[in-house]
Amino acid sequence: MKKIILLIAVLACTSSLTAQKIEWLTLNEALALQKETPKKIIMDVYTVWCGPCKLLDKKTFGNKDVAAYINNNFYPVKFNGEGNDSINYKERSFGNPMYDKTKATRRNSSHEFANFMGINAYPTIVFLGEKGEFIMPLKGYYKPSQLEIYLKMFATNKHKEFTSKESFDTYFNAFQPKFVD
Repeated sequence: MKKIILLIAVLACTSSLTAQKIEWLTLNEALALQKETPKKIIMDVYTVWCGPCKLLDKKTFGNKDVAAYINNNFYPVKFNGEGNDSINYKERSFGNPMYDKTKATRRNSSHEFANFMGINAYPTIVFLGEKGEFIMPLKGYYKPSQLEIYLKMFATNKHKEFTSKESFDTYFNAFQPKFVD
């Protein structure tokens, strides 16, 4: 009996640890999943050399509250803005024809898809709608409590209710974050 209780306790701890990691996808995978089950996409656009990108990964995306919320409400995508992946988006193909393999661990040429989205700073968190349409980019590093308002705003479609900067400001100022930094 003690072994069964111990096994259950170990499994519970293991599953809670697993649930605390974001289950990253490629953009192509997320777009394919959207066709079966519509859900918004959150895309972490990073580079391998970017310090704030690594901090965002560790401190924000590594946060159990953030990870659980993202896994439950979004298709999470990790995209290297200077990488060499092939992206198929809205019947167009994007690549990085100037990619240099010898610079794989440092600054490289910008990916065509990053240029298409107007990304000029890293990290940038991009939100896409249920049909892959561009909603909004967030440039820079966000702590869990700072990112929470955007996660919840987009997941619940609250952003569609804003008719002015004032209506957003009212929402923003009244928001009470629950995620712990």
